[in-house]
Amino acid sequence: MSYHAPEMPIQVDDETGVWTTDALPMLYVPRHFFVNNHMGIEKELGADKYAEILYRAGYKSAYYWCEKEAECHGLKGEAVFEHYMKRLSQRGWGLFITESLDLEAGTARVRLENSAFVYQYGKVNRKVDYMFTGWFAGAMDQIAKSLGYEVRTLAEQVQSGSEEGCEVGIFEVRPVTEASQQLWEFLQPG
Repeated sequence: MSYHAPEMPIQVDDETGVWTTDALPMLYVPRHFFVNNHMGIEKELGADKYAEILYRAGYKSAYYWCEKEAECHGLKGEAVFEHYMKRLSQRGWGLFITESLDLEAGTARVRLENSAFVYQYGKVNRKVDYMFTGWFAGAMDQIAKSLGYEVRTLAEQVQSGSEEGCEVGIFEVRPVTEASQQLWEFLQPG
């Protein structure tokens, strides 16, 4: 195994101690701390309820992140999505690989390798990476809107590396249809 220094620019404010990467303040916490908190909340709320909450929060956060990063770096369209996948990968969540992306159609497929959640949970025969799901729809919707596309999307994790027979996570993004409109409205941040 080889190592390298972080590839993201990190600045620390001398007066406040706030860490910043690009245009946004950041937190740096141990993976076990974050995932143990995640597991504790999941135990209290149940995975399904917690996944709903995280979808909404993740959607909103990804939307905001893509908007701010596009402004900061002068990015547009597919370049914003790829920058997002790169930064997620660089921050230690896992390696996010875009297998397909069509912003105008509102479709994408993202593969997740080496998930921080799978490392902590192990093989538990259920999807444990659900925190990321809303991120993909939020990113897609922000980027599509910035390009003038009217498409709105939903994302779903279809596979997790924590499931027997699976080594990677797979997330799919698809456009909202008449049949899924009510679900899209339900999952929108309040």
